[in-house]
Amino acid sequence: MRKFERCEKYYSEYKTFFEENKMLGPNAMWLIEILCEKMDLKPGMRVLDMGCGMGLTSIFLAKEFGVTVFANDLWIDPTDNYKRFVQMGVEDKVFPIRAEAHALPYANDFFDAAISIDAYHYFGTDEIYLPIYYSKLVKQGGQFGIVSPGLSREFDNGLPEAMKSHWDPDMYCFHSAKWWHNLWQKTGIVDVTHANSIPDGKALWNLTADFDLHAADFENYLTLISMTAIKK
Repeated sequence: MRKFERCEKYYSEYKTFFEENKMLGPNAMWLIEILCEKMDLKPGMRVLDMGCGMGLTSIFLAKEFGVTVFANDLWIDPTDNYKRFVQMGVEDKVFPIRAEAHALPYANDFFDAAISIDAYHYFGTDEIYLPIYYSKLVKQGGQFGIVSPGLSREFDNGLPEAMKSHWDPDMYCFHSAKWWHNLWQKTGIVDVTHANSIPDGKALWNLTADFDLHAADFENYLTLISMTAIKK
């Protein structure tokens, strides 16, 4: 399994967050490092961190790339996130916002990039979400990037029997990288620059979450997918 050099570099700073289990799914710090290898983030950019959870990915983006981050989440109290940002010394770079995915309080063309780690699949499978809501927030030539739990291939014959007792209804938003590529590319709004399963994605996911589901995945459907795109 790969090493995460950027995450390890800051481990002493992030140690408290790891120990207090502020991860809400697969290890978001690993996933943001993987995604950023496929993107071109530069100091001064405005970045939307959509579904930021408790803000670890937002802190990482500000510290590693010098970008200004709008840390958007529906469920986590923005005051709690702000306290974490102050603790990590990024309160001048990261701004906590609470907003639902279909009612985002940002101007059109405001962001240089929009990133979502372990969240986009919960609202973005709707075919109209990218063209009507999400894409408008990013300027022409701006970047999109997501990492989500997904499938190595679609279920051709329905959900495997062994997985049924561990499958929650909201998991039907899990899809393959090819499915996601087609969903975005057909809009004509973006050029998808990368869409694939993450190497060792299943193993990385299984280290932190959904253990029973993975144990029942005898046919190796489960994985993590990453996708990036540029707005035309």
